[in-house]
Amino acid sequence: MDLDAYVAEHRGEWRRLDTLSRRRRLSAAEADELVVLYQRVATHLSVVRSRTPDPSLVAELSRLTLAARAAITGPAAFDWRSVPRFFTHSLPLSLYVARRWWITSALVFLAVSAVLAVWVIEDPGVAGAFGLSDSDIRALVDHEFADYYSEYDSHVFGALVWTNNAWISVQCLVSGITILPVFYLLWQNALNLGLTGGLMIGHGGAGQFFGLIAPHGLLELTCIFVSAGIGLRLGWSWIVPLPGMGRAQSLAVTAVQSMVGAVGLVGLLAVAGFLESFVTPSALPLLVRDAIGLTVWLAFLAYVFVLGARAQRREAAAPERSELS
Repeated sequence: MDLDAYVAEHRGEWRRLDTLSRRRRLSAAEADELVVLYQRVATHLSVVRSRTPDPSLVAELSRLTLAARAAITGPAAFDWRSVPRFFTHSLPLSLYVARRWWITSALVFLAVSAVLAVWVIEDPGVAGAFGLSDSDIRALVDHEFADYYSEYDSHVFGALVWTNNAWISVQCLVSGITILPVFYLLWQNALNLGLTGGLMIGHGGAGQFFGLIAPHGLLELTCIFVSAGIGLRLGWSWIVPLPGMGRAQSLAVTAVQSMVGAVGLVGLLAVAGFLESFVTPSALPLLVRDAIGLTVWLAFLAYVFVLGARAQRREAAAPERSELS
């Protein structure tokens, strides 16, 4: 098929469909014309895809057919019945299908942090290489690490923590399409955790370090691992497409799945921010604070692995209604 000749022959119909799709009000004749043109352009799209799949033309025709379909059917009304399904099916499923990616991210991150911490503990000169003097280290261990959690009003601190962690997660998700930036972001956070942990442990502050990190850190770090895993899975989806899909379709499907997970992370990071601003600096006994953090973290894991696995089984049993591949 001569693609240039095909485009020249049907360009007028495509422009007319685009014009009608953009109008807010249509006469009866124009509405009928819109339906006919939509059917024709959908056929054109099928022909182009099967014979000469030019990416730019396929994208243009796909946009036209989607816009025309929206103009014909009108905006869908929000169905409140979909809200429970989002939390009991779609969200845990989106996190569960990416589990191998974010579990691997977590294991690598923690291994790197542990190696850095041991290095800092064993070699006193490492801290100096990062520009930290003995007085800086002493101040960190004596009060600065603990003061960080009570420096601001709890409400303000919670908002700051949530915003900061959300920004890190957004960067991991968005940059995942190119993969490498995710590793850089994880390295930065692993370096910070390893350096701080090594200094605290090496100077007698191990109990304080783990005691203050545990209430919020378990969930907070897991959220970062999840965002990194989802981002890496998104990038990998166009390198190695999902079974039975081309690169563009695989990327599009995975991107939708990623957005579902991103919405869930907003709420999870809010919970982590609440723990860090209200539970970590509270007057509760240390063991109680840590128990609260551990309980919330285990509840999240149970949510993902119990409901997510159940949702995946449902998808496998009813592939024609599958939300995730």
